[in-house]
Amino acid sequence: MKILFSLSMLISSCVFAQEVKDFSLVNTKDGKTISLSSYKSAPAVVVIFTSHECPFDNYYKERIKSLVTNYPTIPFLFINSNPEPQESTDQMAIHYKDVNAPYLADKDQIAMEIFGARKSPEVFLLATLGGKFMVVYSGAIDDNPQVATDVKQAYLKDALDKVLAGQKIEPATQRATGCTIRRE
Repeated sequence: MKILFSLSMLISSCVFAQEVKDFSLVNTKDGKTISLSSYKSAPAVVVIFTSHECPFDNYYKERIKSLVTNYPTIPFLFINSNPEPQESTDQMAIHYKDVNAPYLADKDQIAMEIFGARKSPEVFLLATLGGKFMVVYSGAIDDNPQVATDVKQAYLKDALDKVLAGQKIEPATQRATGCTIRRE
């Protein structure tokens, strides 16, 4: 009950919070359809729009793996909305095969539109309250996309810690640095 109250306070104090509607996409790792609504019991969900062709995504790959490992109670969903042939579902299945998280194909760019995602990588941290998903942080993973050892501000990690503690996330958004996702 305390966590629910804390999340309620967090969301009500967050000017940025926007509700995210449900979506279903195919997981390229096993071919099964995954819906956002299947994570309603999780305290939070991390959605990362990613690509296996963008150099910035490759710079972040090990940091993302570390976050998935260090936050085992938080589901991570990787989404690829890039329509290019080299970003095919077959290629996607290979890219994040060693990370314990679904890698979802969004070739019709449905999820991309729901979130308003524009870059790769771009993250959206969702807090859950009463079966609804609210964006409580969006944007960059940290302040140094190219050199992990030079990171001074770990935005996503800080936001995860705060959402789990029921604290207000500030800043609630940081400009994502990466490759532009081409619109169809």
